Amino acid sequence: MAAPMDCLESLEGEGSAGCRASGVEVSVPSDPAAAAPLCPHGPTLLFVKVSQGKEETRKFYACSACRDRKDCNFFQWEDEKLSEARLAAREAHNQRHQPPLSRAQCIERYLSFVQLPLTQRKFCQSCQQLLLPSDWREHGEHQLLSDISITQLRRPSQLLYPLENKKTHAQYLFADRSCQFLAGLLATLGFRRVLCVGTPRLHEQIRLTAPGEKSNTKSLLLDIDFRYSQFYLEDSFCRYNMFNHHFFDGKAALEVCRAFLQEEEGEGVIMVTDPPFGGLVEPLAITFKKLIAMWKEGQSQDDSHKELPIFWIFPYFFESRICQFFPSFHMLDYQVDYDNHTLYKHGKTGRKQSPVRIFTNIPPNKIILPTEEGYRFCSLCQRYVSLENQHCVHCNSCTSKDGRKWSHCFLCKKCVKPSWTHCSTCNRCALPDHSCAGPKDGCFICGALDHKRSNCPNIGISKRPNKAVRKQKQRKSNKIKTEPLKDNP
Repeated sequence: MAAPMDCLESLEGEGSAGCRASGVEVSVPSDPAAAAPLCPHGPTLLFVKVSQGKEETRKFYACSACRDRKDCNFFQWEDEKLSEARLAAREAHNQRHQPPLSRAQCIERYLSFVQLPLTQRKFCQSCQQLLLPSDWREHGEHQLLSDISITQLRRPSQLLYPLENKKTHAQYLFADRSCQFLAGLLATLGFRRVLCVGTPRLHEQIRLTAPGEKSNTKSLLLDIDFRYSQFYLEDSFCRYNMFNHHFFDGKAALEVCRAFLQEEEGEGVIMVTDPPFGGLVEPLAITFKKLIAMWKEGQSQDDSHKELPIFWIFPYFFESRICQFFPSFHMLDYQVDYDNHTLYKHGKTGRKQSPVRIFTNIPPNKIILPTEEGYRFCSLCQRYVSLENQHCVHCNSCTSKDGRKWSHCFLCKKCVKPSWTHCSTCNRCALPDHSCAGPKDGCFICGALDHKRSNCPNIGISKRPNKAVRKQKQRKSNKIKTEPLKDNP
């Protein structure tokens, strides 16, 4: 699942926590024991507006999954008291926005569907639904696919239209190249069970076997897209919101996940997740830690030091934020690409390369990247890196994050992007046309002197200026460039 490109461009190099509404961050409830109000997507999250490093006094609840209020308009002040009538109306609203079929009904229909002769298996593209003969008349005027084979049923992501509402689902799917690499890597590492959180295509790839053969690897898909309910039995799919750890089908689904994680005393299982990049890192980290705790419940006291192996697929410029919550994570150089995204394609160069990487707590020296796709082993770093990622003798590391060759700045004492130059005014490296108006000391975001940008409470704000401001900065930059060199510091 990927995010819109405009969001990624605004975040690149900023270490931001996400691109939700400007100046909004997740907050801790005043009463941690109090249950959060519910929207159609499960328990809401508590947010607070931040301005110039200071929180506003009043906090509010909003949907955890949707970043656009057009998709879910839930809003409630933390201290707001609702009447019984409003609570009843909200409950009715939540029920109206649930899928038309229950999980049990979907399973019953699926079992009936696979028993039909090939000529009677139809799929409605208009309604995104498998049809039984009793449904045909109702969908007579719709666009239908006929003769749905068992092979097609095992690849639902190719039957279903991707949900490409960029502010809500941003449902971009792994390209076959990345999907096959991940599935092969998991098998090479010896994992027997894969918890796929928001990775439907990887789930399909793992379950694909030749007719008559039995797969050595089991997979459980957790995904918010209810349409997958009609293709899988209860032990293969749970409808799940990864931003609030909500199982839509209640305790039964939660127990399916628990049993999957704790099978064989938790041995041989890994979690692979590909969240929407527009989501905030903090609620995702909180959810993943709950899944880790669920896995640990099945561990003995002697294994308490072990970690649940994880592949978290996310853009490289979230590295510091992810490692803030999971210090044992490392970023791999492998570039993940997507089928239905025009920019995240394999083979592109320079800034057009996919920014998506794999963060993991598995030691990098155990992960072999394909040399035929442009990766090499660095004997000094003891890990695979991209060909352009050259080892820096001064940093004693292969330092590039974006696939390009970076340059070492002796003033900053670190490697920086090739497009950056050292600014003596700011005493740091930045783009040549950047603004020097920011503070020389302290935080570059809010100006406070008691912290740096990486620890700023306002870090979630997108720094992308509006068009007028950008033009003003460009004129100023051009004026500076035309001045005599002797005037430059």
